[in-house]
Amino acid sequence: MRFLVFFIGFLYGNLVYSQEVFSEWKTIDDDSGVAKSIVEIYKKDGEVFGKIKRILREDKRDIRCTECKGDLKNQKVEGMVILKNLTKDGDEYTGGTITDPENGKTYDAKIWVEEDKPNTLMVRGYVAFFYRTQEWKRIED
Repeated sequence: MRFLVFFIGFLYGNLVYSQEVFSEWKTIDDDSGVAKSIVEIYKKDGEVFGKIKRILREDKRDIRCTECKGDLKNQKVEGMVILKNLTKDGDEYTGGTITDPENGKTYDAKIWVEEDKPNTLMVRGYVAFFYRTQEWKRIED
């Protein structure tokens, strides 16, 4: 009986972990399907953030966000916090923003893990009713 309780607890713990957004995720180019960067999703002061941990193309690692505004203007893209101030709302994290370092624009954002694909993070940037959703892939240890 003790083994059964342990086993169920182990399975439940792995399921809950696999549904979490807190991880490292590989971003995928919409057009080519090629992986572009690694983004780390983390929690700070009760809110969720995402930072570009690594740009995968070596020749792009020193690029700067020349189109960004404010504090992000001319900041190096590798290391930039692109997801900011998201909070948990049911199975999603909403109420924050995402910045596209390629064009410098900032959008409202929400993220969630696909229920039937625990290693897929859905990342949506939107303005009013217009939106674009990307799938990011979990980096497994």
